[in-house]
Amino acid sequence: MSGEIQGLALEQLGEGCPALTPSYGRTMAEAAAVCLEDQGHQEVAELAVQGTYTTSFRLFRTGVTDQMRRSHNDAEVATENGAYGVAILLIRELTGYTVVEKSRKGTGFDYWLGHEEEIPFQNKARLEVSGIRRGDDNTVRARVNEKRKQTQRSDETRLQAYVVVVEFSRPLAHVVQK
Repeated sequence: MSGEIQGLALEQLGEGCPALTPSYGRTMAEAAAVCLEDQGHQEVAELAVQGTYTTSFRLFRTGVTDQMRRSHNDAEVATENGAYGVAILLIRELTGYTVVEKSRKGTGFDYWLGHEEEIPFQNKARLEVSGIRRGDDNTVRARVNEKRKQTQRSDETRLQAYVVVVEFSRPLAHVVQK
């Protein structure tokens, strides 16, 4: 990446992609905005990326309304949905992959990744995501290790796995390619 910090706009999730309807993308963007605002971040925040990739992005969000806060009042669900949204945008920027299908429960990962221009879609990699509203480095590392281990359930696919843990208080994304 060049020296200039690139931007990630949560609103882009509203455009959808093969495994994300525009309305669900907007829901993820809202959830991420609520999480960021809850942690005191302005509408533009610097997202540090560490792990396999070391970089940073300007993360753009919309303003948060009282209705959005009430809609995303379950902190655990909002954090999970917000982390999905950030991870989907991040993986697209870092790897060129996009989510092409939601994985089923029990597989050990959340989404199949592939290239949007390949139709029919080919599953090229796996994506496992986790969100933390507020946590220190030890909490983030422990979650990354937990999620890496979780992806072992589907290692027989012999496909790369990406683990993304989004921590909203800094904000930080720890990305590991396995």
